[in-house]
Amino acid sequence: MSRGADNRGKGKPSGRSGAGGKQKSGSRGTQPVRKQANKPVGKPKDKAFDAPKKQAPRKKDDGTMRLNKYIANSGICSRREADMYISIGQVTVNGKVVNEMGYQVKLEDDVRFDGRRINPEAKAYVLLNKPKGFATTTSNDKGNTVMDLVAGSTKSRIQPIGRLGRNAMGLLLFTNDDELVQKFTNSKKGVDKLYHVELSNNLKGADIERINEGLKIDGKTITVDEISYVDGAPKKEVGLRIRNTGNSVIRTIFEHLNYEVVRVDCVTIAGLTKKDLPRGHWRHLTKQEVVNLKNG
Repeated sequence: MSRGADNRGKGKPSGRSGAGGKQKSGSRGTQPVRKQANKPVGKPKDKAFDAPKKQAPRKKDDGTMRLNKYIANSGICSRREADMYISIGQVTVNGKVVNEMGYQVKLEDDVRFDGRRINPEAKAYVLLNKPKGFATTTSNDKGNTVMDLVAGSTKSRIQPIGRLGRNAMGLLLFTNDDELVQKFTNSKKGVDKLYHVELSNNLKGADIERINEGLKIDGKTITVDEISYVDGAPKKEVGLRIRNTGNSVIRTIFEHLNYEVVRVDCVTIAGLTKKDLPRGHWRHLTKQEVVNLKNG
């Protein structure tokens, strides 16, 4: 008798049938039962990740800053030192002593430290070769202005020194350096400028002599440093060197002598020239040029 016959009925009941055994569904056939993969145990939810954090609303920029920051940005001292100077009354705002900590000021305010006006912006010096058709003003209601031409030159709030008429051309200097502005506009010495002037008619030699001697107009004597004909040009074109902040005096001179001014072009200003500066373009001054302006 075979060993298989001896053991018949002694083993475990078959999974398919067997007395007293539960019959399992055979829907899967003879394929092995696949084990379900265990799902990874996730980290407990953090409520902080359920929704983005709400950021505190930013403080609206109203164009002001703390006075101590204004002083520190001007390069005078640190903020802590500025607080000390404020507390002892060495700082004025728009003519009034301020010793309040946290006092807010605007860029356009007249802030003075120890009597000297200060500016928190970086000093900027821009030279423009002005074309016709642009007014020399910082106002926004005058049509095309020179400020439109230098709009991308600097983030500092610059202004023109002196002026050129809307139809005048040539060099115009811009800066936010108040000391240089005061030097150019209030100095009795004035600023040396050379103009190329074109008249409607040839300028008489006798009138050149009268201009050189000085003209008395409306009770004031107007003098020039130098006047001469332009080499190689008709005698209606002259070079005029004068120390004045504007070009209106040029028209005053020639209109007094019954000449019509056709064109005014500022060729040089305080030693600066139009070399490599096309009409309508601007450039920054070099450090040496700034030094020369301040020491000239």
